[in-house]
Amino acid sequence: MDQKSDIIEKRKKKILDLKRNNINLYPNDFVVLHTVGNIKKAVEDAPDSLAEDSPVFVVAGRMMAINRFGKASFIRFRDRTGQLQAYVRKDKIGEKAYNLFKQLDIGDFVGLKGGMFKTRTGEWTLLVKEFKLVCKSARPLPEKFHGLKDPEKRYRRRYIDLIMNSDVRDIFIKRSRIIQAIRSFLLDRDFLEVETPMMQPVPGGAEATPFVTHHNALGMDLFLRIAPELYLKRLVIGGFERVFEINRSFRNEGISTRHNPEFTMLEFYQAYARYEDLMDLTEEMFCHVAREMTGSTSIQYQGNTIDLGAKWRRISLVSAMEEFGGIDAGLLNNREGLLEFASSNRIKVTKTGRLGKIVTKLFDVLVEPKLIQPTFITGYPVEVSPLSRRSDISAELTDRFELFIAGHEIANGFSELNDPNDQKERFLQQVADREAGDKEAHYMDKDYIEALEYGMPPTAGEGIGIDRLTMLFTDSASIREVILFPHMKPVERDKG
Repeated sequence: MDQKSDIIEKRKKKILDLKRNNINLYPNDFVVLHTVGNIKKAVEDAPDSLAEDSPVFVVAGRMMAINRFGKASFIRFRDRTGQLQAYVRKDKIGEKAYNLFKQLDIGDFVGLKGGMFKTRTGEWTLLVKEFKLVCKSARPLPEKFHGLKDPEKRYRRRYIDLIMNSDVRDIFIKRSRIIQAIRSFLLDRDFLEVETPMMQPVPGGAEATPFVTHHNALGMDLFLRIAPELYLKRLVIGGFERVFEINRSFRNEGISTRHNPEFTMLEFYQAYARYEDLMDLTEEMFCHVAREMTGSTSIQYQGNTIDLGAKWRRISLVSAMEEFGGIDAGLLNNREGLLEFASSNRIKVTKTGRLGKIVTKLFDVLVEPKLIQPTFITGYPVEVSPLSRRSDISAELTDRFELFIAGHEIANGFSELNDPNDQKERFLQQVADREAGDKEAHYMDKDYIEALEYGMPPTAGEGIGIDRLTMLFTDSASIREVILFPHMKPVERDKG
Protein backbone atom coordinates (compact mmCIF):
# COMPACT_ATOMS: atom_id res chain seq x y z
CA MET A 1 0.00 0.00 0.00
CA ASP A 2 1.43 3.40 -0.99
CA GLN A 3 1.59 6.33 1.42
CA LYS A 4 -1.47 8.10 0.00
CA SER A 5 -3.61 4.95 0.17
CA ASP A 6 -2.49 4.43 3.75
CA ILE A 7 -3.52 7.98 4.68
CA ILE A 8 -6.92 7.50 3.01
CA GLU A 9 -7.51 4.27 4.92
CA LYS A 10 -6.60 5.95 8.21
CA ARG A 11 -9.00 8.80 7.46
CA LYS A 12 -11.82 6.42 6.61
CA LYS A 13 -11.21 4.57 9.88
CA LYS A 14 -11.26 7.90 11.72
CA ILE A 15 -14.58 8.75 10.05
CA LEU A 16 -16.08 5.45 11.25
CA ASP A 17 -14.83 6.09 14.78
CA LEU A 18 -16.32 9.60 14.81
CA LYS A 19 -19.65 8.26 13.56
CA ARG A 20 -19.68 5.61 16.30
CA ASN A 21 -19.30 8.47 18.78
CA ASN A 22 -22.37 10.14 17.25
CA ILE A 23 -20.39 13.00 15.74
CA ASN A 24 -22.29 14.57 12.85
CA LEU A 25 -19.62 14.87 10.17
CA TYR A 26 -21.82 16.74 7.69
CA PRO A 27 -24.07 19.16 9.61
CA ASN A 28 -25.94 21.96 7.90
CA ASP A 29 -26.83 24.26 10.76
CA PHE A 30 -23.80 26.55 11.11
CA VAL A 31 -24.79 30.10 10.19
CA VAL A 32 -21.93 32.12 8.67
CA LEU A 33 -22.12 35.85 9.37
CA HIS A 34 -18.72 37.06 8.13
CA THR A 35 -16.03 36.30 5.58
CA VAL A 36 -12.27 36.45 5.95
CA GLY A 37 -12.40 39.56 3.79
CA ASN A 38 -14.94 41.19 6.13
CA ILE A 39 -12.77 40.42 9.16
CA LYS A 40 -9.55 41.76 7.63
CA LYS A 41 -11.28 44.96 6.60
CA ALA A 42 -12.78 45.38 10.08
CA VAL A 43 -9.39 45.23 11.81
CA GLU A 44 -7.16 46.98 9.30
CA ASP A 45 -7.32 50.27 11.22
CA ALA A 46 -7.77 48.74 14.68
CA PRO A 47 -5.20 49.17 17.49
CA ASP A 48 -2.60 46.44 17.96
CA SER A 49 -4.52 44.88 20.83
CA LEU A 50 -8.28 44.63 20.89
CA ALA A 51 -10.20 44.60 24.15
CA GLU A 52 -12.13 41.56 25.30
CA ASP A 53 -15.34 43.24 24.17
CA SER A 54 -14.05 43.60 20.58
CA PRO A 55 -16.35 42.53 17.73
CA VAL A 56 -17.23 38.86 17.55
CA PHE A 57 -16.93 37.24 14.14
CA VAL A 58 -18.62 34.07 12.91
CA VAL A 59 -16.82 32.57 9.94
CA ALA A 60 -16.24 29.21 8.25
CA GLY A 61 -13.67 27.74 5.89
CA ARG A 62 -11.36 24.90 4.93
CA MET A 63 -8.36 24.25 7.17
CA MET A 64 -5.16 24.55 5.12
CA ALA A 65 -2.61 24.13 7.94
CA ILE A 66 -2.60 22.94 11.56
CA ASN A 67 0.14 23.47 14.15
CA ARG A 68 -0.68 21.72 17.43
CA PHE A 69 0.94 22.57 20.78
CA GLY A 70 -0.74 20.31 23.31
CA LYS A 71 -3.65 22.32 24.73
CA ALA A 72 -3.56 24.96 21.99
CA SER A 73 -3.21 25.03 18.22
CA PHE A 74 -2.80 27.49 15.39
CA ILE A 75 -4.67 26.82 12.16
CA ARG A 76 -4.93 28.54 8.84
CA PHE A 77 -8.30 28.39 7.15
CA ARG A 78 -9.63 29.81 3.93
CA ASP A 79 -12.95 30.87 2.47
CA ARG A 80 -13.77 32.43 -0.90
CA THR A 81 -12.30 35.80 0.13
CA GLY A 82 -8.94 34.76 1.51
CA GLN A 83 -6.98 33.05 4.27
CA LEU A 84 -6.78 33.80 8.00
CA GLN A 85 -4.98 32.42 11.04
CA ALA A 86 -6.97 31.21 14.06
CA TYR A 87 -5.88 30.26 17.59
CA VAL A 88 -7.76 27.33 19.13
CA ARG A 89 -7.34 26.82 22.91
CA LYS A 90 -8.77 24.03 25.01
CA ASP A 91 -9.67 26.38 27.85
CA LYS A 92 -11.62 28.61 25.46
CA ILE A 93 -13.70 26.06 23.51
CA GLY A 94 -13.97 23.35 26.16
CA GLU A 95 -12.52 19.88 26.55
CA LYS A 96 -15.14 18.06 24.45
CA ALA A 97 -14.82 20.42 21.47
CA TYR A 98 -11.03 20.41 21.70
CA ASN A 99 -10.89 16.61 21.75
CA LEU A 100 -12.92 16.62 18.55
CA PHE A 101 -10.69 19.30 17.06
CA LYS A 102 -7.60 17.13 17.74
CA GLN A 103 -9.08 14.42 15.52
CA LEU A 104 -9.53 16.74 12.53
CA ASP A 105 -7.27 16.99 9.49
CA ILE A 106 -6.06 19.51 6.97
CA GLY A 107 -8.82 19.82 4.39
CA ASP A 108 -11.71 19.66 6.87
CA PHE A 109 -14.20 22.53 7.01
CA VAL A 110 -14.74 24.23 10.36
CA GLY A 111 -17.00 26.93 11.73
CA LEU A 112 -15.37 29.41 14.12
CA LYS A 113 -16.62 32.17 16.41
CA GLY A 114 -14.41 34.64 18.24
CA GLY A 115 -12.62 37.99 18.37
CA MET A 116 -9.39 39.20 16.84
CA PHE A 117 -5.98 39.82 18.40
CA LYS A 118 -2.43 40.36 17.19
CA THR A 119 0.25 37.76 17.84
CA ARG A 120 3.79 38.65 18.90
CA THR A 121 4.79 38.49 15.23
CA GLY A 122 2.16 41.10 14.39
CA GLU A 123 -0.33 38.85 12.62
CA TRP A 124 -4.03 39.39 13.14
CA THR A 125 -5.48 36.12 14.42
CA LEU A 126 -8.95 34.90 15.36
CA LEU A 127 -9.13 33.81 19.01
CA VAL A 128 -11.67 30.99 18.79
CA LYS A 129 -14.33 30.88 21.51
CA GLU A 130 -16.67 28.45 19.77
CA PHE A 131 -15.78 25.72 17.29
CA LYS A 132 -17.81 23.38 15.08
CA LEU A 133 -16.95 20.71 12.52
CA VAL A 134 -18.78 21.64 9.30
CA CYS A 135 -17.55 18.94 6.89
CA LYS A 136 -15.06 16.07 7.25
CA SER A 137 -12.76 15.31 4.32
CA ALA A 138 -11.88 11.70 3.54
CA ARG A 139 -8.94 12.35 1.23
CA PRO A 140 -5.73 14.27 1.96
CA LEU A 141 -4.82 17.40 0.06
CA PRO A 142 -1.57 17.40 -1.93
CA GLU A 143 1.62 18.03 0.03
CA LYS A 144 1.79 21.64 1.19
CA PHE A 145 4.99 22.85 -0.44
CA HIS A 146 4.75 21.01 -3.76
CA GLY A 147 1.01 21.29 -4.19
CA LEU A 148 -0.54 20.13 -7.45
CA LYS A 149 1.81 20.97 -10.33
CA ASP A 150 1.39 18.30 -13.01
CA PRO A 151 -0.88 19.84 -15.73
CA GLU A 152 -2.55 16.52 -16.51
CA LYS A 153 -3.58 16.03 -12.88
CA ARG A 154 -4.50 19.68 -12.47
CA TYR A 155 -6.94 19.63 -15.39
CA ARG A 156 -8.49 16.29 -14.43
CA ARG A 157 -8.97 17.31 -10.79
CA ARG A 158 -9.59 21.00 -11.18
CA TYR A 159 -11.26 21.10 -7.77
CA ILE A 160 -7.92 20.23 -6.14
CA ASP A 161 -6.14 22.65 -8.44
CA LEU A 162 -8.43 25.43 -7.20
CA ILE A 163 -7.90 24.44 -3.56
CA MET A 164 -4.11 24.40 -3.78
CA ASN A 165 -3.19 27.04 -6.37
CA SER A 166 -4.24 30.63 -5.72
CA ASP A 167 -3.03 31.77 -9.16
CA VAL A 168 -5.45 29.32 -10.78
CA ARG A 169 -8.33 30.67 -8.72
CA ASP A 170 -7.35 34.17 -9.80
CA ILE A 171 -7.53 33.19 -13.48
CA PHE A 172 -11.14 32.11 -13.19
CA ILE A 173 -12.11 35.09 -11.09
CA LYS A 174 -10.63 37.27 -13.85
CA ARG A 175 -12.49 35.26 -16.49
CA SER A 176 -15.77 36.05 -14.76
CA ARG A 177 -14.85 39.73 -14.53
CA ILE A 178 -13.93 39.82 -18.24
CA ILE A 179 -17.35 38.47 -19.19
CA GLN A 180 -19.06 40.93 -16.84
CA ALA A 181 -17.10 43.83 -18.38
CA ILE A 182 -18.08 42.76 -21.91
CA ARG A 183 -21.71 42.36 -20.93
CA SER A 184 -21.91 45.80 -19.31
CA PHE A 185 -20.11 47.37 -22.28
CA LEU A 186 -22.71 46.05 -24.73
CA LEU A 187 -25.71 46.70 -22.50
CA ASP A 188 -24.59 50.31 -22.14
CA ARG A 189 -24.75 50.58 -25.94
CA ASP A 190 -28.34 49.38 -26.19
CA PHE A 191 -27.58 45.77 -27.12
CA LEU A 192 -30.08 43.15 -26.00
CA GLU A 193 -28.77 39.91 -24.51
CA VAL A 194 -30.57 36.85 -25.90
CA GLU A 195 -30.41 33.06 -25.90
CA THR A 196 -30.60 30.90 -29.02
CA PRO A 197 -30.87 27.11 -29.43
CA MET A 198 -27.89 24.96 -28.53
CA MET A 199 -29.47 22.01 -30.37
CA GLN A 200 -30.22 22.85 -33.98
CA PRO A 201 -31.83 20.90 -36.84
CA VAL A 202 -29.32 22.44 -39.26
CA PRO A 203 -25.87 23.47 -37.99
CA GLY A 204 -24.57 26.75 -39.35
CA GLY A 205 -22.60 29.90 -38.74
CA ALA A 206 -19.12 28.46 -39.24
CA GLU A 207 -17.18 25.88 -41.19
CA ALA A 208 -16.78 23.07 -38.66
CA THR A 209 -17.73 19.46 -38.01
CA PRO A 210 -20.72 19.33 -35.64
CA PHE A 211 -21.58 16.87 -32.89
CA VAL A 212 -24.75 14.89 -33.63
CA THR A 213 -27.39 13.73 -31.16
CA HIS A 214 -30.91 12.32 -31.47
CA HIS A 215 -34.18 13.55 -30.01
CA ASN A 216 -36.40 10.56 -29.26
CA ALA A 217 -39.76 12.35 -28.95
CA LEU A 218 -39.32 14.25 -32.22
CA GLY A 219 -37.68 11.27 -33.92
CA MET A 220 -34.97 13.42 -35.47
CA ASP A 221 -31.26 14.08 -35.33
CA LEU A 222 -30.11 17.38 -33.88
CA PHE A 223 -26.71 19.07 -33.95
CA LEU A 224 -24.95 20.83 -31.10
CA ARG A 225 -24.46 24.32 -32.40
CA ILE A 226 -21.14 25.27 -33.93
CA ALA A 227 -22.17 28.94 -33.72
CA PRO A 228 -25.32 30.95 -32.89
CA GLU A 229 -24.92 33.20 -35.93
CA LEU A 230 -27.88 32.24 -38.11
CA TYR A 231 -30.32 32.42 -35.20
CA LEU A 232 -29.03 35.79 -34.05
CA LYS A 233 -29.47 37.14 -37.58
CA ARG A 234 -33.02 35.81 -37.59
CA LEU A 235 -33.56 38.06 -34.57
CA VAL A 236 -32.22 41.06 -36.49
CA ILE A 237 -34.72 40.23 -39.23
CA GLY A 238 -37.39 40.14 -36.52
CA GLY A 239 -36.57 43.69 -35.44
CA PHE A 240 -34.00 43.25 -32.66
CA GLU A 241 -31.47 45.61 -34.18
CA ARG A 242 -28.70 45.08 -31.59
CA VAL A 243 -28.34 41.64 -30.06
CA PHE A 244 -25.61 39.61 -28.41
CA GLU A 245 -25.15 36.20 -26.88
CA ILE A 246 -22.36 34.90 -24.66
CA ASN A 247 -22.72 31.33 -25.73
CA ARG A 248 -21.37 27.80 -25.52
CA SER A 249 -20.58 26.29 -28.90
CA PHE A 250 -19.31 22.86 -29.89
CA ARG A 251 -17.06 21.69 -32.71
CA ASN A 252 -15.94 18.14 -33.30
CA GLU A 253 -12.32 19.01 -33.88
CA GLY A 254 -8.89 18.37 -32.43
CA ILE A 255 -7.68 19.50 -29.02
CA SER A 256 -4.69 21.84 -28.73
CA THR A 257 -3.40 24.78 -26.75
CA ARG A 258 -5.91 26.94 -28.66
CA HIS A 259 -8.79 24.54 -29.25
CA ASN A 260 -11.30 22.75 -27.05
CA PRO A 261 -14.37 21.01 -28.54
CA GLU A 262 -16.61 22.96 -26.14
CA PHE A 263 -15.86 26.67 -25.93
CA THR A 264 -17.34 30.08 -25.17
CA MET A 265 -17.95 32.83 -27.70
CA LEU A 266 -19.41 36.28 -27.72
CA GLU A 267 -21.43 36.98 -30.85
CA PHE A 268 -23.11 40.32 -31.45
CA TYR A 269 -24.96 41.94 -34.35
CA GLN A 270 -25.71 45.57 -35.07
CA ALA A 271 -28.13 46.73 -37.74
CA TYR A 272 -27.17 49.71 -39.92
CA ALA A 273 -23.51 49.15 -39.18
CA ARG A 274 -20.58 48.14 -41.40
CA TYR A 275 -17.63 45.93 -40.59
CA GLU A 276 -15.46 49.05 -40.16
CA ASP A 277 -17.82 50.18 -37.38
CA LEU A 278 -17.27 46.90 -35.57
CA MET A 279 -13.51 47.26 -35.81
CA ASP A 280 -13.84 50.61 -34.03
CA LEU A 281 -16.21 49.08 -31.47
CA THR A 282 -13.85 46.16 -30.84
CA GLU A 283 -10.93 48.47 -30.11
CA GLU A 284 -13.11 50.37 -27.68
CA MET A 285 -14.40 47.18 -26.04
CA PHE A 286 -10.96 45.65 -25.51
CA CYS A 287 -9.61 48.86 -24.01
CA HIS A 288 -12.63 48.99 -21.70
CA VAL A 289 -12.01 45.41 -20.55
CA ALA A 290 -8.28 46.09 -20.07
CA ARG A 291 -8.96 49.13 -17.91
CA GLU A 292 -11.52 47.19 -15.87
CA MET A 293 -9.05 44.34 -15.35
CA THR A 294 -5.75 46.16 -14.91
CA GLY A 295 -6.39 49.90 -14.83
CA SER A 296 -4.29 50.20 -17.99
CA THR A 297 -4.55 49.51 -21.72
CA SER A 298 -1.10 47.93 -21.74
CA ILE A 299 -0.89 44.23 -20.83
CA GLN A 300 1.81 41.56 -20.71
CA TYR A 301 1.42 38.32 -22.62
CA GLN A 302 4.10 35.62 -22.77
CA GLY A 303 6.95 38.11 -22.63
CA ASN A 304 5.37 40.64 -25.00
CA THR A 305 3.93 44.03 -24.06
CA ILE A 306 0.61 44.39 -25.88
CA ASP A 307 -0.47 48.01 -26.32
CA LEU A 308 -4.24 47.97 -26.68
CA GLY A 309 -4.42 51.74 -26.34
CA ALA A 310 -2.47 52.46 -29.53
CA LYS A 311 -4.28 52.63 -32.87
CA TRP A 312 -4.69 49.06 -34.12
CA ARG A 313 -3.23 48.25 -37.49
CA ARG A 314 -5.55 47.40 -40.39
CA ILE A 315 -3.98 45.54 -43.31
CA SER A 316 -5.35 43.46 -46.18
CA LEU A 317 -4.82 39.72 -46.39
CA VAL A 318 -2.80 40.14 -49.59
CA SER A 319 -0.53 42.78 -48.07
CA ALA A 320 -0.02 40.68 -44.94
CA MET A 321 0.94 37.66 -47.05
CA GLU A 322 3.54 39.80 -48.83
CA GLU A 323 4.88 41.57 -45.72
CA PHE A 324 4.93 38.71 -43.23
CA GLY A 325 4.68 35.59 -45.35
CA GLY A 326 7.17 36.47 -48.04
CA ILE A 327 4.76 35.54 -50.84
CA ASP A 328 4.51 37.76 -53.90
CA ALA A 329 0.97 39.04 -54.49
CA GLY A 330 0.98 37.61 -58.01
CA LEU A 331 1.41 34.10 -56.64
CA LEU A 332 -1.77 34.37 -54.56
CA ASN A 333 -3.89 33.81 -57.68
CA ASN A 334 -1.83 30.82 -58.78
CA ARG A 335 -3.26 27.66 -57.24
CA GLU A 336 -0.58 25.30 -58.50
CA GLY A 337 2.15 27.76 -57.60
CA LEU A 338 0.83 28.06 -54.04
CA LEU A 339 0.66 24.28 -53.64
CA GLU A 340 4.24 24.02 -54.86
CA PHE A 341 5.25 26.78 -52.44
CA ALA A 342 3.50 24.95 -49.57
CA SER A 343 5.19 21.67 -50.46
CA SER A 344 8.65 23.23 -50.66
CA ASN A 345 8.10 24.84 -47.24
CA ARG A 346 6.69 21.63 -45.74
CA ILE A 347 3.28 23.17 -45.09
CA LYS A 348 0.55 20.54 -45.15
CA VAL A 349 -2.49 21.69 -47.13
CA THR A 350 -5.43 19.27 -46.92
CA LYS A 351 -8.10 21.32 -48.72
CA THR A 352 -6.42 21.71 -52.09
CA GLY A 353 -9.52 22.09 -54.23
CA ARG A 354 -10.10 25.82 -53.81
CA LEU A 355 -7.65 28.68 -53.97
CA GLY A 356 -9.06 30.57 -50.97
CA LYS A 357 -8.55 27.57 -48.68
CA ILE A 358 -4.92 27.29 -49.74
CA VAL A 359 -4.28 31.01 -49.19
CA THR A 360 -5.81 31.02 -45.71
CA LYS A 361 -3.89 27.87 -44.71
CA LEU A 362 -0.62 29.52 -45.73
CA PHE A 363 -1.69 32.63 -43.83
CA ASP A 364 -2.31 30.57 -40.68
CA VAL A 365 1.21 29.14 -40.80
CA LEU A 366 3.28 32.03 -42.15
CA VAL A 367 1.55 35.19 -40.95
CA GLU A 368 -0.63 34.59 -37.89
CA PRO A 369 2.21 33.81 -35.43
CA LYS A 370 3.89 37.12 -36.35
CA LEU A 371 0.90 39.35 -35.57
CA ILE A 372 1.76 40.32 -32.00
CA GLN A 373 0.27 43.79 -31.65
CA PRO A 374 -3.49 44.07 -32.35
CA THR A 375 -3.98 43.73 -36.12
CA PHE A 376 -7.11 43.58 -38.24
CA ILE A 377 -6.71 41.52 -41.42
CA THR A 378 -9.26 42.46 -44.09
CA GLY A 379 -10.20 41.46 -47.62
CA TYR A 380 -10.95 37.73 -47.29
CA PRO A 381 -12.00 35.79 -50.42
CA VAL A 382 -15.70 35.04 -50.95
CA GLU A 383 -15.07 31.31 -51.11
CA VAL A 384 -13.86 31.19 -47.48
CA SER A 385 -16.50 33.69 -46.29
CA PRO A 386 -19.88 32.15 -47.22
CA LEU A 387 -21.91 34.41 -44.91
CA SER A 388 -20.11 37.70 -45.58
CA ARG A 389 -21.25 40.55 -47.81
CA ARG A 390 -19.37 40.97 -51.08
CA SER A 391 -17.10 43.96 -51.30
CA ASP A 392 -18.25 46.82 -53.51
CA ILE A 393 -14.62 47.19 -54.62
CA SER A 394 -13.98 43.58 -55.67
CA ALA A 395 -16.65 40.91 -56.18
CA GLU A 396 -14.09 38.23 -55.27
CA LEU A 397 -13.57 39.66 -51.79
CA THR A 398 -15.81 40.29 -48.79
CA ASP A 399 -16.30 43.03 -46.23
CA ARG A 400 -14.71 40.94 -43.51
CA PHE A 401 -11.95 41.16 -40.91
CA GLU A 402 -10.20 38.87 -38.49
CA LEU A 403 -8.45 40.21 -35.40
CA PHE A 404 -5.10 38.85 -34.29
CA ILE A 405 -3.28 39.60 -31.05
CA ALA A 406 -0.14 37.87 -29.74
CA GLY A 407 -0.21 35.45 -32.65
CA HIS A 408 -3.75 34.27 -31.88
CA GLU A 409 -6.96 34.77 -33.83
CA ILE A 410 -9.25 36.50 -31.35
CA ALA A 411 -12.23 37.67 -33.40
CA ASN A 412 -13.96 37.36 -36.76
CA GLY A 413 -16.42 39.93 -38.07
CA PHE A 414 -18.03 41.13 -41.26
CA SER A 415 -20.79 43.02 -42.92
CA GLU A 416 -23.53 40.43 -43.20
CA LEU A 417 -24.72 38.99 -46.49
CA ASN A 418 -28.40 39.94 -46.68
CA ASP A 419 -29.07 39.10 -50.35
CA PRO A 420 -31.09 35.83 -50.15
CA ASN A 421 -30.23 34.79 -53.71
CA ASP A 422 -26.49 35.27 -53.21
CA GLN A 423 -26.71 33.44 -49.87
CA LYS A 424 -28.53 30.52 -51.49
CA GLU A 425 -25.86 30.21 -54.19
CA ARG A 426 -23.12 30.24 -51.56
CA PHE A 427 -24.89 27.54 -49.57
CA LEU A 428 -25.19 25.44 -52.73
CA GLN A 429 -21.43 25.78 -53.27
CA GLN A 430 -20.88 24.70 -49.66
CA VAL A 431 -23.12 21.67 -50.21
CA ALA A 432 -21.03 20.79 -53.28
CA ASP A 433 -17.86 21.11 -51.20
CA ARG A 434 -19.37 18.82 -48.56
CA GLU A 435 -20.28 16.24 -51.19
CA ALA A 436 -16.72 16.48 -52.47
CA GLY A 437 -15.41 15.50 -49.03
CA ASP A 438 -15.17 18.74 -47.01
CA LYS A 439 -16.89 17.69 -43.77
CA GLU A 440 -16.62 21.23 -42.37
CA ALA A 441 -18.58 22.89 -45.18
CA HIS A 442 -21.96 24.46 -44.44
CA TYR A 443 -25.26 22.67 -44.75
CA MET A 444 -28.11 24.16 -46.76
CA ASP A 445 -30.42 26.06 -44.41
CA LYS A 446 -33.63 26.69 -46.33
CA ASP A 447 -35.38 28.25 -43.35
CA TYR A 448 -32.64 30.86 -43.04
CA ILE A 449 -32.92 31.68 -46.75
CA GLU A 450 -36.67 32.13 -46.28
CA ALA A 451 -36.02 34.42 -43.33
CA LEU A 452 -33.65 36.54 -45.44
CA GLU A 453 -36.38 36.87 -48.07
CA TYR A 454 -38.40 38.86 -45.53
CA GLY A 455 -35.53 41.35 -45.47
CA MET A 456 -32.60 41.91 -43.13
CA PRO A 457 -31.38 45.50 -42.80
CA PRO A 458 -27.70 46.23 -43.49
CA THR A 459 -25.99 44.58 -40.53
CA ALA A 460 -22.52 43.84 -39.22
CA GLY A 461 -21.73 40.99 -36.85
CA GLU A 462 -18.76 39.64 -34.95
CA GLY A 463 -17.67 36.64 -32.94
CA ILE A 464 -15.02 36.87 -30.21
CA GLY A 465 -13.46 33.85 -28.54
CA ILE A 466 -13.90 34.35 -24.79
CA ASP A 467 -11.43 31.59 -23.95
CA ARG A 468 -8.66 33.11 -26.08
CA LEU A 469 -9.47 36.57 -24.79
CA THR A 470 -9.12 35.24 -21.25
CA MET A 471 -5.78 33.68 -22.21
CA LEU A 472 -4.65 37.13 -23.31
CA PHE A 473 -5.74 38.95 -20.15
CA THR A 474 -4.38 36.29 -17.78
CA ASP A 475 -1.09 35.64 -19.60
CA SER A 476 -2.02 31.97 -20.09
CA ALA A 477 -0.22 29.97 -22.78
CA SER A 478 -2.87 27.23 -23.11
CA ILE A 479 -6.64 27.34 -23.48
CA ARG A 480 -6.81 24.58 -20.88
CA GLU A 481 -5.61 27.05 -18.26
CA VAL A 482 -8.73 29.19 -18.74
CA ILE A 483 -11.40 26.48 -19.08
CA LEU A 484 -12.46 25.04 -15.76
CA PHE A 485 -12.96 21.50 -17.03
CA PRO A 486 -11.21 20.99 -20.38
CA HIS A 487 -11.97 17.81 -22.31
CA MET A 488 -9.38 15.06 -22.00
CA LYS A 489 -8.97 11.41 -22.86
CA PRO A 490 -10.34 9.18 -20.08
CA VAL A 491 -7.99 7.37 -17.71
CA GLU A 492 -8.76 4.01 -16.11
CA ARG A 493 -10.57 5.50 -13.12
CA ASP A 494 -12.92 7.37 -15.51
CA LYS A 495 -13.98 4.24 -17.39
CA GLY A 496 -15.57 2.39 -14.52
